[in-house]
Amino acid sequence: MSTDLLFREDAYLQEARAIVLAAGPEGVVLDRSPFYAQAGGQPGDAGVLRWADGELPILKAVKGPEDTVLHLPAEGATLPPVGAEVTAAIDWPLRHRHMRMHTALHLLCSLIPGAGVTGGQIGAERSRLDFDLATPPAKEALTEALNALIVADHAVGEQWISEAELDANPGLVRTLSVQPPRGAGRIRLVRIGDAAAPVDLQPCGGTHVRRTAEIGRVEVTKLENKGKQNRRVYLVIADGAASPGAQSVIG
Repeated sequence: MSTDLLFREDAYLQEARAIVLAAGPEGVVLDRSPFYAQAGGQPGDAGVLRWADGELPILKAVKGPEDTVLHLPAEGATLPPVGAEVTAAIDWPLRHRHMRMHTALHLLCSLIPGAGVTGGQIGAERSRLDFDLATPPAKEALTEALNALIVADHAVGEQWISEAELDANPGLVRTLSVQPPRGAGRIRLVRIGDAAAPVDLQPCGGTHVRRTAEIGRVEVTKLENKGKQNRRVYLVIADGAASPGAQSVIG
């Protein structure tokens, strides 16, 4: 039993029809889903499952056993029957906010080359990255540089490399505590900018906007000292600064 991860093919997919494989208080498993399961600092999607005679609010999606996605139900809500066809719809404004934030954090990472990332968290209102760094740039300088990259409207895409290619280029991995998942034989890289000279290129399984201008204006609001070599950088995005882009729905 596994879940086909539809967001991998289209991060802008807002809803899709699916079949219920299992349902219980621990979560609902579907054969396919547009919901992003919490991982890599990006929160799991919220949303709703709808079927012929019912509707189930989903609080969050998380990873389940055997390559499944668990859609966590609201407490006490009626679950769909196993075998039923449902429409799985994500909370699109929330997901798009996370996509903008996630892409902005990749740009932030590109502005502090050579410093390993020791932690991070993507939020709808505020996000952060922690760097193995003695002295970070001033927050005003980071804000200016980030917005310059955003308004340049760089394309955001992906490419795949083998695990052997990643081993030959260990500098692609910026995170010190978390390594890209292995076992499938290949690794997904998220690329910002031209393939010949990317602004940023690193392993990532999350969702991102198609172009940097979609992020909107950002601001680095705070720098914190979290240890001898650990500097935390907080980032916010101005509300209403970007359009969600084209809607996508599949059957």
